[in-house]
Amino acid sequence: MSSLLAVQQLEVEFPAPHGRLAAVREVSFEIAPGEVLGLVGESGSGKSVTALAVMGLLPESARAAGYIRLEGRELLALPAAEMRKLRGSRLAMIFQEPMTALNPVMRIGDQIAEAVAAHSEQRLSASELRRRAIEALREVAIPEPERRWRDYPHQLSGGQRQRVMIAMAIVNRPALLIADEPSTALDVTVQAQILELLAQLRQRLGLAMLFISHDLAVVSQVAQRVAVMYGGSIVESAPVRELFLRPAHPYTHGLLASVPTLASDRRQPLRTIAGAAASASALTSGCVFEPRCEFRIAQCATAFPPLLEVSPGHWARCPVISDRLARKRT
Repeated sequence: MSSLLAVQQLEVEFPAPHGRLAAVREVSFEIAPGEVLGLVGESGSGKSVTALAVMGLLPESARAAGYIRLEGRELLALPAAEMRKLRGSRLAMIFQEPMTALNPVMRIGDQIAEAVAAHSEQRLSASELRRRAIEALREVAIPEPERRWRDYPHQLSGGQRQRVMIAMAIVNRPALLIADEPSTALDVTVQAQILELLAQLRQRLGLAMLFISHDLAVVSQVAQRVAVMYGGSIVESAPVRELFLRPAHPYTHGLLASVPTLASDRRQPLRTIAGAAASASALTSGCVFEPRCEFRIAQCATAFPPLLEVSPGHWARCPVISDRLARKRT
């Protein structure tokens, strides 16, 4: 199946006092129509910067290189006006905290209607815009949408505000939805409801999705494939079951070992990954995980490792794995 979204060798840099810092380095992935790709990693790993690059929402000071193709169109080369047409129509995004994305002085129905009007090829009447807004609220299970469309964001609960954000994102039937930590700020019960809603909408509307999270358990519920980011790069990608059963990169091993299970001995401290997460300034040479890796070899500190296919559809960026594969071939 052909890719809906193809990101190839994406690099994103930001200005710094002593030059430029690479926040994203050699990031490549593809998403097929109707597929969910989970993008996981610690805070600061480059997940949200990658999403903002796809959306064309990086600040003007940022410099992006590589290729981002949506339905065959190269997004990095698009004029700003053309990119605005795509956002909200073929490409949409929901954020972690809806109160920072919703306008606090506009009724929620008017905000959804505004999204419809901005991407309509013809001028719609106020009554038609209102009908579309109410229907979108009904799709995301807002109770009494005929009455609640007049509410302001502060009159809704956190879960309801997130549903409004989802309604705004899907009202124009995009091909790809980027969900950046959409359930992190919610309690466990509401989080489960939002994840179930996204699953239903994906199936009903045929949405493809880039689902960003730091929570491996959540990603395992919603994604078909997972890409693990660390220090601005994707260090491993695989189908969900393969990644959880046979992680190849030491960082992924560490993440999975840090998750408590029902079988965990409560008398023992939780396992952690030694050291601190890599910052953007660490993206110079060698493997960025090398300072924290218990399996490092001399090559890890001197050469930035390529992604290698360790099994069909399973890729990892690790010199140790490269060394093992080379020995196996000989």
